[in-house]
Amino acid sequence: MKTLGNILWFLLGGFIMAIVLFIEGLIFCITIIGIPLGIQLFKLSGFVLWPFGKTVEDVSCNGFKVFLNVLWLVFGGIFTVAAFYVIGAILHITIIGIPFGKQFFKIGKFCFMPLGHTFVKPQA
Repeated sequence: MKTLGNILWFLLGGFIMAIVLFIEGLIFCITIIGIPLGIQLFKLSGFVLWPFGKTVEDVSCNGFKVFLNVLWLVFGGIFTVAAFYVIGAILHITIIGIPFGKQFFKIGKFCFMPLGHTFVKPQA
């Protein structure tokens, strides 16, 4: 079921949002201070590409990570989060789209403050 969910997710907007996050990660990697945020956006992009079957764990967030999260929100993160929520709301129109809409809402929450989460594939 995870494989089917990931394939449908890929077709219903996951691929486009993964590309958006990857490009934002490249932009943040241009500056030295933004490299940690860019790397986390690359990880988030990989999670967004195939989210079903993966889990998210919270990690401690020190002062520098909080600063970078605020920097992320000011310089583009709020628009990315809004895009995830709008797509999630649109997918909730149909019954088949509800699980994917919920996934967009969940990932939107992680996009709000990306530094402070780690994305892992659970052991079988």
